[in-house]
Amino acid sequence: MTIKIVNGRIITDKLETDKVLYIRDGKILAVTAEEIAADAVIDAENAYVSPGFVDLHIHGGGGADFNDGTPEAVRAVIRTHAVHGTTAIMPTMVVENKASLRKTLGVIGTVMHEQEENLPQILGAHIEGPYFSPEQAGAVPLKALTAPVKEEYEALLSEFKGIIRRWSFAPERKGALEFCETLMKNGVIPSIAHTNATYEEILPVYNAGCRLMTHFYSGMSLLTRNKGFRVLGAVETGYLLDDMYLETIADGKHLPPELLRLICKVKTPDYICMVTDAILAAGMESNAGPMDESRMPIVEDGVARTPDRMNFAGSIATTDRLVRVMHKEVGIDIVNVIKMMTQIPARIIGAENIGAIKAGLDADVVLFDDDIRIKKVLLKGKETKL
Repeated sequence: MTIKIVNGRIITDKLETDKVLYIRDGKILAVTAEEIAADAVIDAENAYVSPGFVDLHIHGGGGADFNDGTPEAVRAVIRTHAVHGTTAIMPTMVVENKASLRKTLGVIGTVMHEQEENLPQILGAHIEGPYFSPEQAGAVPLKALTAPVKEEYEALLSEFKGIIRRWSFAPERKGALEFCETLMKNGVIPSIAHTNATYEEILPVYNAGCRLMTHFYSGMSLLTRNKGFRVLGAVETGYLLDDMYLETIADGKHLPPELLRLICKVKTPDYICMVTDAILAAGMESNAGPMDESRMPIVEDGVARTPDRMNFAGSIATTDRLVRVMHKEVGIDIVNVIKMMTQIPARIIGAENIGAIKAGLDADVVLFDDDIRIKKVLLKGKETKL
């Protein structure tokens, strides 16, 4: 079946205002001004026509959390975020209990391999911790933190091969270099997070292949002084290393607009990946199920907080909000904003079938207006209900 989307502002590597998007059998066929026979027509009504949003760091939404460890919870989270334009998703789990982690990874693997047509694609699991710095724990329970345990991570990588796709860790912990090297050998993306590391402590894992920083600035060391000498922290190292990708929670809260503007100015959008880091309170206006008030965090000023209000506890953002903040408040042009929300995360995870409107790729497409309100979501060319 061939579908054409007309009267849209199509976002490729530029803004196409005089062309038509053709989709055939779930794949992008062409972006062209030429006429191709079609079985159905979608009138975009001057909306932007964008690749589907790709979120590489997300814990929950719609009242559900991946750590709930049930297929229903997994589907509820990804269904909630689909409404906001997310068409590919990387479930993220904070490690507090090893038994529950195994259960959740098994469930994610099951739902991932079933891959229901009306749900966003699951790109694999992202494990966040427990190999973090106590000084940069943030909302992660201190009692859960540890240095890398070889027998532990090797067993998980073996048992859940192909399911675990990314693992965040602090490079200064004892055994972190061997851990990073093991991830690389197993095709798992290492990512620097919740770290108090200096430049010198990051270099070994960088040289081993680590090219990603998790929620840049959040839970991350800054410049310090040692007997008068200035020592670069993780943030300055992320800026300095040209090919280090910086994951940013672009909700306007974790990182205010002026800081997001600085990141874009120093790093350029080619090495910035926007993520929600969303928790179960995200997207509650499109709640996937009954809300359990006892599980809701403190939500104030558009962000979740820890009970003592001293730290953020993950975001309540959805991907459309990230696009809105980065475009409307930060002032980045829409083509580069969409690149950071689609192409760059797809590149990081090595997903060659998504992330752009390009012939041969999956027809995961989002239509949104000038206020970044989602109008339509297509998964492999099939329109989903909003």
